[in-house]
Amino acid sequence: GDSWGLFTFLCAALCNLPALPALNCTEEPGAGHSIQKTYHLTRYLELQLRTLAGTYLNYLGPPFNEPDFNPPRLVRVERVPSATVDLDLWRGLTDNARLAANYRAYSRLLCYLRALDGQGTAELRHRLGHFCSSLQGLVLSIAGVMSSLGYPLPAGGSPAPPGTSPLAPNDFLKKMDDFWLLKELQTWLWRSAKDFNRLKKKVPPAVVTLRLEARGF
Repeated sequence: GDSWGLFTFLCAALCNLPALPALNCTEEPGAGHSIQKTYHLTRYLELQLRTLAGTYLNYLGPPFNEPDFNPPRLVRVERVPSATVDLDLWRGLTDNARLAANYRAYSRLLCYLRALDGQGTAELRHRLGHFCSSLQGLVLSIAGVMSSLGYPLPAGGSPAPPGTSPLAPNDFLKKMDDFWLLKELQTWLWRSAKDFNRLKKKVPPAVVTLRLEARGF
């Protein structure tokens, strides 16, 4: 009947249509994605370090685990990169300079932290190992941000092998080094989270590109 004829006509028309372009949306991660990921990683490490620091300071014992313990920073621990820079001076740096400073600092902090991995109880060693892996991920993530923004990695910023940190002359000074290492890590992560939060507001989000692909029947 008429219905069957109309169906046959439509099928014939569709089979003879030329190849039609298909519109596909592809999200390009770009710098914005890398910055967002790095920001979330710094916040995750901040939370992780709170638990780790409490556990490790309890392992060190008094006076290091006392809330009001705030010793002067010794000259020998100046090798641990300090985050105590004037905030106005820090914000006045270029994005490239701040990223390079973060990359160098976490590379060195990771070297010192790896020297702790192997101390204390099995639970503490597990937490230290997990934190080291996460911090290594942050170093690589910062490198990815710098690459996506077209910045070169700073020379000599790669993490040193485990066990290369200088040895303290006695047990108390060794504990003092460990105390300052955790204290500087906390400050660096706090400031880095603010750095990447500001940076992600400056860099546009991921770009969505439209691609036309020929599709035949």
